[in-house]
Amino acid sequence: MVSRLFGFLLLVVLAVLACSQLVSADGRFLENGLLPAVPVPPDNPQTDAKVRLGRQLYFEKRISLDNTIACATCHDPEHGWADPRPVSEGVGGAKGGRNSPTVLNSAYLGVQFWDGREPDLEHQALGPLQNPVEMKMTMPMVLERLKSLAGYVDQFKEVFGTEPNDQGVAKAIAAFERTVISSNSPYDRYLQGDHSAMSASAVRGMNLFRGKAHCMACHSGPNFTDSRFHNLGVGYKDGKFADEGRVAISKRRQDTGAFKTPTLRSIDLTAPYMHDGSETTLEGVIDLYAKGGIKNPYLDRLVTPLHLSKQEKADLVAFMKALTGAPLDIKPPELPQ
Repeated sequence: MVSRLFGFLLLVVLAVLACSQLVSADGRFLENGLLPAVPVPPDNPQTDAKVRLGRQLYFEKRISLDNTIACATCHDPEHGWADPRPVSEGVGGAKGGRNSPTVLNSAYLGVQFWDGREPDLEHQALGPLQNPVEMKMTMPMVLERLKSLAGYVDQFKEVFGTEPNDQGVAKAIAAFERTVISSNSPYDRYLQGDHSAMSASAVRGMNLFRGKAHCMACHSGPNFTDSRFHNLGVGYKDGKFADEGRVAISKRRQDTGAFKTPTLRSIDLTAPYMHDGSETTLEGVIDLYAKGGIKNPYLDRLVTPLHLSKQEKADLVAFMKALTGAPLDIKPPELPQ
């Protein structure tokens, strides 16, 4: 009986430990604080070699039409793995119309892109390569270039047992992106017992976030997003939206002007904000929410005036800055020849 109880308790402990880990940039597991283990699909397990290959492809400009654009161009590690420009630009300066969201913690999201048009990182990875206003390639063109580089041919053979192919490109990039995780923020440390980790203003902001400001209605869970779509009225002018958002995918009228709730992890690093980059500061974002968004026929019912004081707004900003995770030691790799 004692041995059974001990065995059961051991399994519980191991389960708890498993839920507090994440995969690092080299495929190893590290402590992950409040976040659960990074979800990994059964058909694309993490390996050191696959993550290394994915990191190289992520920083590889030679798979864009004019050799100037990589994933890292619009999802820049130096800018919170996001794009500091209001609207991202592709080959030849072509503008796509949206600001590139951060890759940080995208591994936890149920769907990808602002409009949720792809179900996972594997499907997301191939989109920009073939988008005529992003990297402006076709997959046959991408694969032809990779096959011309002996280093990539050798790595694909090592990782997948094949020559470069579209499935391998998608799986490798996705495997790398699952290592780009924001964790161990002052907020995490505060909840784990270090009450010196957050300022008094940030603590007040946390309480507002949970209460009066109603932020948790959408920015919920350890990744601070419900992975759903909400209309704040951003981009609504003269009776129409510049970008109609989710409705183009769902075909549901009520999704007009709705966009995916972004994670707030390391949000201080990822300006500008909103799908169109129209808010340049966190203070501007708070002001938008405080006034109840921008009125339109499809405004989300959760978006209402908040009647926040100047100090309360400042406290909310302080709390969001306390969600900035520990720096990631991921640098551009040497690329194959």
